[in-house]
Amino acid sequence: MTADQKDTLDIAAQWLAEFERALSAAAPASLQNMFSPDCYWRDVLALTWNLETLHGHGPVGGEIWSRNRTVAVAGMELDRTAPPPEMVDRVGRKCVEVFFRFETSVGRGRGIARLVPDETASQTWRAWTLLTSLEELTGHEETTGENRPVGQSYSRDFQGPNWLDKRIASKAYADRDPTVLIVGGGQAGLTIAARLTQLGVDALIVDRHERIGDNWRKRYHALTLHNQVHVNHLPYMPFPPNWPVYIPKDKLANWFEHYAEAMELNFWTGTELVDASFDGDRKTWSAILRLADGDTRILSPKHIVMATGVSGIPNMPDLTGLDAFDGEVIHSSQYQDGEDWNSKSAIVVGTGNSGHDVAQDLASSGAAVTMVQRCPTYIVSIEPSAQLPYVLYDGSRSLENTDLIALSMAMPLMREAHINYAVKASEYDAELLSNLEGIGFKLDAPEGHAGWQFKYLTRGGGYYFNVGCSDMLIEGKIDLIQASNIETFTEAGLKQSNGAEIKADLIVLATGYQPQEKLVEQLFGAEVKDRVGPIWGLGDQLELRNMYCKTGQPGLWFIEGSFAQCRINSKYLALQIKACEEGLIPLEKTTSEELELA
Repeated sequence: MTADQKDTLDIAAQWLAEFERALSAAAPASLQNMFSPDCYWRDVLALTWNLETLHGHGPVGGEIWSRNRTVAVAGMELDRTAPPPEMVDRVGRKCVEVFFRFETSVGRGRGIARLVPDETASQTWRAWTLLTSLEELTGHEETTGENRPVGQSYSRDFQGPNWLDKRIASKAYADRDPTVLIVGGGQAGLTIAARLTQLGVDALIVDRHERIGDNWRKRYHALTLHNQVHVNHLPYMPFPPNWPVYIPKDKLANWFEHYAEAMELNFWTGTELVDASFDGDRKTWSAILRLADGDTRILSPKHIVMATGVSGIPNMPDLTGLDAFDGEVIHSSQYQDGEDWNSKSAIVVGTGNSGHDVAQDLASSGAAVTMVQRCPTYIVSIEPSAQLPYVLYDGSRSLENTDLIALSMAMPLMREAHINYAVKASEYDAELLSNLEGIGFKLDAPEGHAGWQFKYLTRGGGYYFNVGCSDMLIEGKIDLIQASNIETFTEAGLKQSNGAEIKADLIVLATGYQPQEKLVEQLFGAEVKDRVGPIWGLGDQLELRNMYCKTGQPGLWFIEGSFAQCRINSKYLALQIKACEEGLIPLEKTTSEELELA
């Protein structure tokens, strides 16, 4: 052990010991002294049963002290399964990063503290950031590793049903209702189903597609993921080490099918939720499902998890004259293959990822393509610029420990980090961006811009990872016009304000998707939509709104996002549902104060 390693170890051990002593102090002042004035505390279920972020040593110290009276944090120690305490740079600030473990009255947790020297007191270190996360419930641990079920290894009943018989019966739900109904079978639905299954919670996924994985399989022919394989693993079953860096959509779709089978997830394909109502007295849902054969089935789950993704109901804008167009009009979600449009003309409305990818696929297949830009778009090269936010995942840490680091960053600090990534990306992409401006492409203003990921978190799009379409625009292989210069769409295509006409056989609307609230209203009614409120985007509490947590509608939950977001947050959503089922927390949304009184 080097001198520096011994120093950081001593700093970490001393802070943890002092923190545990301060937790049992008679007043919160001693806890406030453990934190720097500009500190952030993110709690993920461990002390508050919520996903919460607080800022400032006064609120942080007071809230931790108050919550600890109920949860009784104890056993604070360095996490020996994680990297040892070390000096790191996080968001441009040098700090000692400390992984630790602890216990509470209901479970076991992990955390990360980032310690910085006190400017007013020598040899004193205070927490700049603190994460406390609940990892498992005592007595209700996941059935993995040493807790895995024995199965039929030692007790074989030759006359009884075997494993396959039991799986068939489990998936049929002939004699029971699932505890949790999961709507949507993409990465969000699969991850939460896998987590719940390992906690012993009966969960059924329903998806309107014919096969598991069709939500990727049926996308356009040339699609591959835009981020790299090591970021996108699903829980419990990482992708094989020989997989390509960027996963093709059909390979991923087949993996989804394999994953559902291997993880023993109950899944009904060709099944659509058409209506649902909640019985407040019985605390169950009445969910009407349309099955693959056209029949109807009514289930009574206690929980419904919406896992339909940010991309839900396609947004079909009312564009002047579009109804008169004689050719084919489709949304980008319906687009399949450019080979179908060889030697024909196409107009693509929209300049996000889908618009660019569809335009590139069409042009590469021999179609004459015109893109219509409706608003400024953030452009970033697929490498290295778009991969900068994933620099954490390039190291030697385990996926579990890297996910914990990602979980630990408060949203304002994450935004600051992404501003730095965006600045670096604009330097890498300076020539590309200059050339795009030269052809009249409107770019988002870079100043204060937090990059593509915050575009995703706040509006679910508005950016493009350049995999070649920007270059085709610059080279004139794809034409570009601004929507403000369109007078009207016509029978043959569109007419510009200057009188010029563009003819087309196909118009693709790469115009995004309607907010999740629209789907909630469609399935559950206006009252439930109003009770839940806005979904996705950043709320006042520095967290995503109504995501991975209780909502204003008891028993209605939401999970969506990237593979990494679903992998990380599915654990904590599953723990909340399990806690509800075990009577540890109420089904209704409550404040931390109400939970303490309960």
